[in-house]
Amino acid sequence: MDNKLIRIAIIGGGLAGASAANALFHLPHVDVHVFESAPEFSERGAAVGLSVNAQRALNAFIPPDKGVLQKAGAVAMNSSRIILGSGKDAGTVIFDLKTGVCVHRASLLRELLRPLPKEILHPNKKLVAINPKASGVELVFKDGALYDFDAVIGADGIFSFVRQHVFRDAAPGEDYGPSPAGFWDCRNLVPLDKAKSTLGKELFEDDRRYSWIGDGAFIMHDILEDRTMVQCIVSAIDKQQSFTESRKSILTRQDLNETLNTWLGGPIASGMIDLTLNQPDTYKYSQWEHKTTPTYFEDRVCLMGDAAHASTPWMGAGAGVAVEDAMVLGALFANISSPKEITAAFKAYDMVRRPRCQKVVDTSRETGLLFCGEFGLDVAELRAEISTRWSFILDLDMEAHRQEAMKYFTQYKNNQ
Repeated sequence: MDNKLIRIAIIGGGLAGASAANALFHLPHVDVHVFESAPEFSERGAAVGLSVNAQRALNAFIPPDKGVLQKAGAVAMNSSRIILGSGKDAGTVIFDLKTGVCVHRASLLRELLRPLPKEILHPNKKLVAINPKASGVELVFKDGALYDFDAVIGADGIFSFVRQHVFRDAAPGEDYGPSPAGFWDCRNLVPLDKAKSTLGKELFEDDRRYSWIGDGAFIMHDILEDRTMVQCIVSAIDKQQSFTESRKSILTRQDLNETLNTWLGGPIASGMIDLTLNQPDTYKYSQWEHKTTPTYFEDRVCLMGDAAHASTPWMGAGAGVAVEDAMVLGALFANISSPKEITAAFKAYDMVRRPRCQKVVDTSRETGLLFCGEFGLDVAELRAEISTRWSFILDLDMEAHRQEAMKYFTQYKNNQ
């Protein structure tokens, strides 16, 4: 590593870390390295949605002509159609939500990693200590390796080691770790032809995400992988709290029949039960979140993605806001001329990103209750509530957001 460059370590090689690396590695004055604890860079889970705003953020550091989303098999959704799945009005369309693209997580990560030089990617590196120093940060890894960096960006997920470092001095009784949000979900990927034959080909005439809301549960399906696969999701309120420390529990047909009892005989439940169980092992996973986060940085150490603002998936915005994080960090580091300015940059990032991302966390949790019928299933009331729920995510001017971060950076830098 060149000591004349600003040296940045990214901990975590998932979508957030790979996005941040793309936003930083092309800056001529920055030397960025990505450390992943697993033996290889990989993503678990089925698919993510990227809104138009998230796509604009991505285009800010990866030009659209590179075709990252297209190469990842992303499918543009005509809309996210929200429909009642249970009750006397089952089958009634509530709202068509403006949306973006749906893309397989693993495929998107593959394409985000493709432009990055192999020499900056370090798999099988489990971080075990972060030691602040006068000139930066020392990182200690399980294999005994030591590295010195000017700054660290934690993109290491919901159970982030870097987050633990940031809040290591929290007062007794203050817990900023992840906790259950009160929901579970089960996901499966099935071939498009099987989904058509099970659910009905009329649901696949357009490229559309279908969200079915109803009594105590939620069902969703959407198309990805260049229209060859369908993501199938069943979610519900976690009433029994039956999860182990692994956050997963076996899910049986009897469990699904009980969860979707009032849905059976309606337009979607029976078919989705069959598709959900069409996998070798069927598990339900507890949804966890960071309920509160008082800061995204501590001196030269910063948090992004799920390490900063892990959220339930009900707003479909988790991956998108991580890409926004990367865009803002890239814009700030593009204007840093010395390691002494890093803390000012992190402070500016915290000022613009934390309020927005906390609102996503809080709104998502509430949306889960709404979609699971906790506030009633009246069509008119649901339509009014849902019609504006995503406005704060979709209507943000990304360029203005970036400029706001630069304004704070200039202010904090001049006050140092």
